Amino acid sequence: MEEPFYYPPPGRRPGFLLPLILFVITVITTIISGALQEGVNPFKGVGAFLRGVPFSASLLVILGTHELGHYFASKRHGVLTTLPFFIPGPPIPPMIGTFGAVIKMKSPITTKRALVDIGAAGPLAGFITAVVITIWGLKLSPLIEAPQGDDAIGLGSSLIFSLLFHLTVGTVPEGQDLFIQLHPMAFAGWIGLFITSINLLPIGQLDGGHIVYAIFGPYHRVVSMAMVLLLILLGLFTWPGWFVWAMLVTFLGIWHPPVINHFIPLDRKRKTVGIITFIVFVLTFIPTPFYII
Repeated sequence: MEEPFYYPPPGRRPGFLLPLILFVITVITTIISGALQEGVNPFKGVGAFLRGVPFSASLLVILGTHELGHYFASKRHGVLTTLPFFIPGPPIPPMIGTFGAVIKMKSPITTKRALVDIGAAGPLAGFITAVVITIWGLKLSPLIEAPQGDDAIGLGSSLIFSLLFHLTVGTVPEGQDLFIQLHPMAFAGWIGLFITSINLLPIGQLDGGHIVYAIFGPYHRVVSMAMVLLLILLGLFTWPGWFVWAMLVTFLGIWHPPVINHFIPLDRKRKTVGIITFIVFVLTFIPTPFYII
């Protein structure tokens, strides 16, 4: 039996002024970042500034779709929540002008079914958007000769990015490397896919943690601890940045608060959604996101 939905009482509307201000600031910082990535000084004129728009628009659409997925799923289940807060960041490479976006839930999630719906809606919506933007960006990405001499930072490839690369670009001729000349939209798509995998880590109260708690209940903490240990091992053998993520998620907490109506079981549809999100996590996870070439 489907649980009833409880809608927020009339008049309880989320504030929009602060989210709007943060969004405008993030638009500016990401445009500056996009222009700098193109080797353009964004302060030389309007035309130079607008060179950063493709990256900014692509990235913010992916982040916005992710958070709106959470927002509308929360609204459907009567969970009070804020509008998305975009977090501006330094625009100077290798930073990208934003630390992402978040929404804050202001009332508890009542059932495990709602937990799966809310936890999965964001990553799945963001994943689909990132795939579309990645394909578009790869079609616009030129092939150039691999750089010689100075070291450069290469981007690791997830299973889904490799598949999209193969379907869109095909086989890269020997001596050429597409990753160093990704179109800004393709780079934004890569970031979107990477962010999807981070959100789906089965730890604590990340999106993946919500889904693990809904499915496995008391074993959630064991799964979280195992994933933190895996991140530490990856930090030793693949990319040191995983140490930072392991410390960050541990600091934020690997526990999960209980849902109110815990006796309502998951139905087949939510279990299927859980499996789909796990597949998306596997497709988007990159053991070595960055490396020196």
